[in-house]
Amino acid sequence: MKKGFTTILALAAAAAIIFCAVSFTQKGELQKQVDELNAAITKLNTELSSAKNELETVKSEAADAAKAAEEAAKAAEETIKATEEAAKAAEEAAKAAEETAKTAEENAPEPLYVLAATYGFKMGAPLSYDQTRNQKYLNLVKDNFNSITATNEMKAYSLLNLQATLDRGDGMPGMNYAAADKMVKWAAENGIGVRGHVLVWDAYMTDWFFREDYDSKKPYADQETIKARTESYITQVITHFEEKFPGVVYCWDVVNEAVGDNKDEYTEGDARHLRTVRGGNPNLFKERLGDDYVALSFLYAKNAVEALGADIKLYYNDYNAYFAEKAQAIRALVDSVNSFAQDENGNSRKLCDGVGMQGYIGGYGVQEGCLEDSHVDMIRKEILSYAAMDLEVQITEMAVRNFDITQADKHAEFYAKLFRMFMDLNGENGNPLKAVSIWGLTDTNAPKDNYVYRMNSPYGGLFDLKLNPKDAFQKVYETLKQ
Repeated sequence: MKKGFTTILALAAAAAIIFCAVSFTQKGELQKQVDELNAAITKLNTELSSAKNELETVKSEAADAAKAAEEAAKAAEETIKATEEAAKAAEEAAKAAEETAKTAEENAPEPLYVLAATYGFKMGAPLSYDQTRNQKYLNLVKDNFNSITATNEMKAYSLLNLQATLDRGDGMPGMNYAAADKMVKWAAENGIGVRGHVLVWDAYMTDWFFREDYDSKKPYADQETIKARTESYITQVITHFEEKFPGVVYCWDVVNEAVGDNKDEYTEGDARHLRTVRGGNPNLFKERLGDDYVALSFLYAKNAVEALGADIKLYYNDYNAYFAEKAQAIRALVDSVNSFAQDENGNSRKLCDGVGMQGYIGGYGVQEGCLEDSHVDMIRKEILSYAAMDLEVQITEMAVRNFDITQADKHAEFYAKLFRMFMDLNGENGNPLKAVSIWGLTDTNAPKDNYVYRMNSPYGGLFDLKLNPKDAFQKVYETLKQ
């Protein structure tokens, strides 16, 4: 029994040992699991803490962003308010500027040409190609005149071009319009009319125009050839400017200075005093085109104008046209022109619409004969004599000459008398005077032996050498303003 008990004890001890061994193993595994859980918990706590920190950071950044957005919104609101205030101030400033401009416009002196229009005539000024580069002069013209005359650039000797003629291949003349086009374009852009000056003029005319094959070394061409060339030239030129600048060239001097002054310059017994020579040189138009070259020129021009359906007046232009003897010859010439051609009913066609009186008033190169009141009366008389023939009249190249600087006051008074006569004449006689173009517009410092000095005079301008208005301008202005 003792042996059995011992056995039982041994077995119990073994079982206890086995139980302890098993429990120890499980305990280790459990401890491992606990440790892993603790590690996971620690990690989770760390991540949670990090998440909390990030959340706080996001909250902080969101709060900062919200604050910045609020400040930006406030700044934007202030900017909008400032902009609105600036816009309002700008609107008020613009309104004030507009009112100031309106007041200035109302108080500004009216342009010379506006005042003259009240009495039925345009105010004209000369323009050379060189002057198109002088902005101050262009402004002077634009501000005071509504008509210009190209001093040389629309004349035949300026337009005719030998190479262009030869390149045509049809025997008719060719032209170079570059300079003239620039001038007429400027006029068109500024609402200014142009006097076309001049289609036919014997002075300085290119000799090759009259030669066979346009070759100066060959004989002069026959009359029919010259007629064809002249008609082509006149037609081309009138057509070119009317089609390129419609309505801008409102009149043409068709023929210039065809009436001779002295008996050795025209054929005895010719009431027209048709010029045969100039300065000892033959008038090639009369010599080669014929005794009716003036009438033919007007016929060609009238045909061209009518073919275009244009409103272009055709003028005969000459100097000393207010001296009685020459005026009589001019009237005879124009009468011959207007009885030269007949319409389909056998009635005379009125080819010439008017007379251009150049208007160089006073001594040529000298003070003697200048600023004499008798000239005002003479000009008035001959304007009316041309008007009596149903002709328009323009003063086309006026220069009120003054060679004595001490006579400035007298010069200004003479200008006023002259314009008073123009105004009264149109008011009393149905508006025969259509334009007054002043070529002696500015004073000149040309030397005494210079053509410009003698023609326009050094102190004859409405404006001085710096293009400032003189007393003469003020007198004219005040006279027209009355």
